[in-house]
Amino acid sequence: MFYKKITIISIRKPKIETSLNDELQWFGNSLGLFHLRDKDKSCFRLFIELIKAAKQGYSLSSDDLAERLGLSRGTVIHHMNRLMESGLVIHDRKKYILKEPRLEILIDAIKRDFESTCEDLKLVAKKIDKMLEL
Repeated sequence: MFYKKITIISIRKPKIETSLNDELQWFGNSLGLFHLRDKDKSCFRLFIELIKAAKQGYSLSSDDLAERLGLSRGTVIHHMNRLMESGLVIHDRKKYILKEPRLEILIDAIKRDFESTCEDLKLVAKKIDKMLEL
């Protein structure tokens, strides 16, 4: 079984007149991808590079990402591990790419995974309730 960790955070959506950058920041923050400790927004910047690469149909190595963004390879790998843990990024042949090139499809996949997990939880909860009735 593959475990995915996504934390959905209910954050007020940006106002109607927002930039693409603001929308992407809200998107990632709502999925719990970015942390306050990440002062230089390294993870956000990596996420943007992955979106660009996915839109153009190619993947990037940790060295590619480090060079493009002026980050250490260790920083890149740290954030990529976190993004892979979320299930949004996959690692294939020493390169990284978004699981889905379109963010809307990515959200649909998250929704399906969430609904499936909730159904499993519901079945187990029912079984536990029955066991507790003695």
